[in-house]
Amino acid sequence: MNQQTDRVQEQNPLSEAGNSYVVAIDIGGTNIRLALADMSGTIAARWSSSTTGSRSANEIMKLIRTGVEHLLNQTSAPLDSLKAIAVGAPGITNVDDGVVIATSYLLGWRDVPLRDLLEAELHIPAAVDNDVNVAAIGEFSDGAAKGSSDFVFLAIGTGVGAGIILNGKAFHGAQWSAGEIGYMLVPGVPDHVPGRGEPGALESMIGGEGIKTQWQHLWSADSSIVPKDATATEIFDAALHGDRLAQTLLEQTARILACAIYNMSLVLNCTLFVLGGSVGMHPTLTAATQQVLDQWSGRDHLLVVRSQLGTDAQLIGAIRLALSVTHSTV
Repeated sequence: MNQQTDRVQEQNPLSEAGNSYVVAIDIGGTNIRLALADMSGTIAARWSSSTTGSRSANEIMKLIRTGVEHLLNQTSAPLDSLKAIAVGAPGITNVDDGVVIATSYLLGWRDVPLRDLLEAELHIPAAVDNDVNVAAIGEFSDGAAKGSSDFVFLAIGTGVGAGIILNGKAFHGAQWSAGEIGYMLVPGVPDHVPGRGEPGALESMIGGEGIKTQWQHLWSADSSIVPKDATATEIFDAALHGDRLAQTLLEQTARILACAIYNMSLVLNCTLFVLGGSVGMHPTLTAATQQVLDQWSGRDHLLVVRSQLGTDAQLIGAIRLALSVTHSTV
């Protein structure tokens, strides 16, 4: 068990009679993960599966049904012990209607009524939100932002997105796309508007794929012993160990990220920013970004910290979201 799950302890798989549960789901670009938790938020069981070749809405629903059955079998719990389900979906999501409006990761997902599909399949209340928003809820309830009513969770992996918590609640915006910061224009990024399906300007520079592209443009056999096809985290590892070209790219990435964070802090009046995702979690990037912000911070000191929940942020956030559904239906 990794460190982040210590905050939501896992119990013995054998269920006590009469227990009630909620189901949390994280739909990723390559896999789907489910967790069963009791009404205190304690995880009782987990299940995961690849989504490769099974990305349509109907296929994902089949995987969810299979996953729920596995969770119930692991805990010897009956179907009627389930009280609610919540999902983090990788795309712009209308939370009020439970509709996934659009996502680039899943084939054919346009205006998918995911909440209605879940409620029809499992006959329990369901909630749906964007996966980064759900991760922010997890960090707010059990992670690095616990006790902070206003903060931003930045997911930096292949792409870039933000989950915004204001006054203790996820902020979605008028068209449900608040936090789509991958399209932000800041100094050092291209200033053209991307076409459909293209990465945003900020994402093209500090997302995992964007960093790889920048590296390949800078790289030569004489400039670094790090391979030309290195990943973003491998490049940052090399920077930590003194590779000068890798350090140059790290400094560029940190400065651009710091610009985005500084601008968000002015608009939202937030001082806490939590970094998640495979790239955002790299300690070298966190330290380099904080160093830049320390040079710019005025009256309000901006703090950048790594996620405490890591890859479990979405699941734990979905547990909290499902629990809130059960409370609202009482």
